[in-house]
Amino acid sequence: MAPKHIFLLLLLISIRHSSGGGHDYHDALRKSILFYEGQRSGKLPPDQRIKWRRDSALHDGASAGVDLAGGYYDAGDNVKFVFPMAFTATLLSWSIIDFKRNMGSELGNAVKAVKWATDFLLKATAKEGVVYVQVGDPFSDHSCWERPEDMDTLRTVYKIDQNHPGSDVAGEIAAALAAASIVFRSLDASYSNLLLDRAVKVFEFANRHRGAYSSSLHSAVCPFYCDFNGYQDELLWGAAWLHKATRRRQYREYIVKNEVILRAGDTINEFGWDNKHAGINVLISKEVLMGRAPDLKSFQVNADAFICSILPGIAHPQVQYSPGGLIVKPGVCNMQHVTSLSFLFLAYSNYLSHANHVVPCGSMSATPALLKHIAKRQVDYILGDNPQRMSYMVGYGPHYPLRIHHRGSSLPSMAAHSARIGCKEGSRYFFSPNPNPNRLIGAVVGGPNLTDSFPDARSFFQESEPTTYVNAPLVGLLAYFSAHS
Repeated sequence: MAPKHIFLLLLLISIRHSSGGGHDYHDALRKSILFYEGQRSGKLPPDQRIKWRRDSALHDGASAGVDLAGGYYDAGDNVKFVFPMAFTATLLSWSIIDFKRNMGSELGNAVKAVKWATDFLLKATAKEGVVYVQVGDPFSDHSCWERPEDMDTLRTVYKIDQNHPGSDVAGEIAAALAAASIVFRSLDASYSNLLLDRAVKVFEFANRHRGAYSSSLHSAVCPFYCDFNGYQDELLWGAAWLHKATRRRQYREYIVKNEVILRAGDTINEFGWDNKHAGINVLISKEVLMGRAPDLKSFQVNADAFICSILPGIAHPQVQYSPGGLIVKPGVCNMQHVTSLSFLFLAYSNYLSHANHVVPCGSMSATPALLKHIAKRQVDYILGDNPQRMSYMVGYGPHYPLRIHHRGSSLPSMAAHSARIGCKEGSRYFFSPNPNPNRLIGAVVGGPNLTDSFPDARSFFQESEPTTYVNAPLVGLLAYFSAHS
């Protein structure tokens, strides 16, 4: 593409539906991290800032004779799904690793958000040869609309072991622990070492006993967090993070040996809790671009292909852009794709800049500046530069969703209504047209569809439900743009 065409593309995505007023990215960063305090399970600490929440699920794991209190509720329900929780921890850690210098006063809160997850992951992997991967019966939970503080649904504990493998969830846990060990290396050496030692053991378990956890636990995890993509990518992902954390040759050799077997180049235009391929290629490409790993050049080729597969202005069967400029992919909770893919654009643009490299995409070249621009355009859309003139982050800007699909937010707080609200008693709050009484500050909802329309209603859960893994990559994006805008 000629330079003038690149300029026109940049101009188009810049001015379309732009508010022109700029954004307070640091305020959005603060709120995006604060959101995690609203998702906490277990005993809340004295410095808890979201005050309408209280202690919950303090006896999780008791039915299995283990302590599984803590961790995060994944979304607007009260189940603890470890697969997306671990991915959230990995992406929060990656955000800190790459952008901690841009976080300013929020770095400490970001680290606390990671530790709330990793403390739980350490509990879930404390027993040799066993990994606890879920707490709470999802069908029981989803049939109720009740506060986590009132929960009386089944807190069934689900695990994987050598006879019921789950390389996907175990591989993701290994990645999360390894990534977090880098975060804590200069802050708490003993905790960092504990995380890394456990990551090594969990990865060994994942690799030795191969299989998808949704095959072992299908009735419990499907259709909620069923592994549709297979476990192979999580093994490569875990190895990549262990190599980054340890610099041990065995993990590099594992990556080289298993690149083809574990299908490193598959479905390159996807990145999320289920599919790690694009993330693997971008993460490993940093080593290649720095001149440290010529034997891993194929991963950079894959990363370049990923970039070309997402660029606007090119017809894609799996990636579209709405009239307002939003990345749209098939499936639920579109914002998970927006933030995860944008994070990879930003991270890769930084790696490219240091290596003075551009991405060849047919007749055009994607420069680091273009990739940053596209990522910023997605962030700005989330914060209000869109046809609805709505921020899709609760509490940011003058106009944002008021009726998000979230039990704790939509029901009266314990302070406002101390009496228990039973399973079906909460239904009247679910169906109420009134705004939620408790604002879940920083929550980013599933978002609008291909036509840029958004129903601000709890019943449209695909659009109005927030998730922990939407915010995790957004933390890194907001940190960067808060320092470069």
